[in-house]
Amino acid sequence: MAKATPDAVLDAPADYIIARADKLYICSGQPANYAGIAAVALADVAIDSGDFTKANGDTSGRKVTVGQQSNIPIDSSGTATHVVLAKDASTSELLQVTTCTSQALTAGGTVTCPAYDIEFADPS
Repeated sequence: MAKATPDAVLDAPADYIIARADKLYICSGQPANYAGIAAVALADVAIDSGDFTKANGDTSGRKVTVGQQSNIPIDSSGTATHVVLAKDASTSELLQVTTCTSQALTAGGTVTCPAYDIEFADPS
């Protein structure tokens, strides 16, 4: 018997992220939870549902693309290693963490976070 998951089911986590994410953080490490973001955040920018696009995955399933964020003000110097999506307003929730190309950031400057995908694969 073949394995299958309808697109609507694979879209559910993407829809959750799109509906809730209102902040993108550039961080020097992986936060364990929402409260941990403060210890590793180097830069942040407000985002909304218009910063995301859903589509078929590159190899299977579905994906949500986080749009490029340009000229993000750098608050603290350090080496960026992670990108975090969070909901800051009202519920304080860590939504998604991914790695990024390691880059030294200097407070007072700006950084660009290129577009990236979060993929939800079909079962195999």
